[in-house]
Amino acid sequence: MKSYTEYMYFNTKNHREIINITGSVDNALEKSGIKEGLALVSAMHITAGVYINDDEAGLFKDIEAWLNKLAPEGVNYNHHKTGETNGDAHLKNLIIGHQVTVPVTEGKLDLGPWQQIFYAEFDGQREKKLIIKIIGE
Repeated sequence: MKSYTEYMYFNTKNHREIINITGSVDNALEKSGIKEGLALVSAMHITAGVYINDDEAGLFKDIEAWLNKLAPEGVNYNHHKTGETNGDAHLKNLIIGHQVTVPVTEGKLDLGPWQQIFYAEFDGQREKKLIIKIIGE
């Protein structure tokens, strides 16, 4: 078995942002030369997430509204007593999750017809890092 690792860096213009990274994961897979295995995509920060869903603007708005309902910004979270102001971003990470694993079959990401991979930034405007780890043969 072999493995391949690649990092992506983000410094978003907005505090909250959703970025389609499917093409970048595809490129990493191609560089890896792996034909059968798994691709792990993981945000390396606790105020960002990675998820798989449809690439549709209305859905992005629905996801943002849902997350803001579950973990609203501006609430006096206990975390804020430490001097931080991003308690909602930590909770949004827990809801969305920080990583996904995608099967690799015949050298391609084995995603469903509408599935895309997204990086979700919940506390942006500063540098963040993501790892792509591909293992297999």
